[in-house]
Amino acid sequence: MARSNKILVPESRNALDDLKAQVAGTMKAEDAKFETAKEIGVPLNKGYNGNLSTREAGKIGGKLGGNMVKELVRMAQETLRKQ
Repeated sequence: MARSNKILVPESRNALDDLKAQVAGTMKAEDAKFETAKEIGVPLNKGYNGNLSTREAGKIGGKLGGNMVKELVRMAQETLRKQ
């Protein structure tokens, strides 16, 4: 089954990048994957990373994406409690 990681609402890109940075504990979204890689011990470098295994690359994206989903759920629950 092919996956599409296309954003359904392109205008949300900046908000998603901000959330990614917030979840990773960084100031900039582009630093988020490097911070996450450092936390889990994956040697991610700026530039070429062809030496990484698929498993290592997946660990970075999976942890970051999973934490983003958890944060979105927490935010939604908080919004519902306030209503």
